[in-house]
Amino acid sequence: MDQANKIIYVEFHASDLGKTKAFFENVFGWAFTDYGPDYTSFVDGQIAGGFFRSDKRASSAEGGVLVVIFHPQLEDALRRVVEHGGKITREIFSYPGGRRFHFAEPSGNELSVCSDP
Repeated sequence: MDQANKIIYVEFHASDLGKTKAFFENVFGWAFTDYGPDYTSFVDGQIAGGFFRSDKRASSAEGGVLVVIFHPQLEDALRRVVEHGGKITREIFSYPGGRRFHFAEPSGNELSVCSDP
């Protein structure tokens, strides 16, 4: 596939790299590679990205981009998010493309999980 004009990498802030890494490994099965004490990169099977040590965080309320993760069993994903230290910022709701919820991971970044209708 031609990589031109495609998003190939996404970076996030993270105040606690260890907790953030463990959260995404346990909830979504992402694989990580550390590059020193202040940076870790991930692959989720489709896109790659990274987390760098910072006290900032992304939220849609502050105008940040909302990253949406697909999961076919939305209620199971919500349970796993909470079980592994995430905080629900918007409960499951319907929208024209299906259903989703928003959450903050342990470093405070807001993301969303969606499923089919």
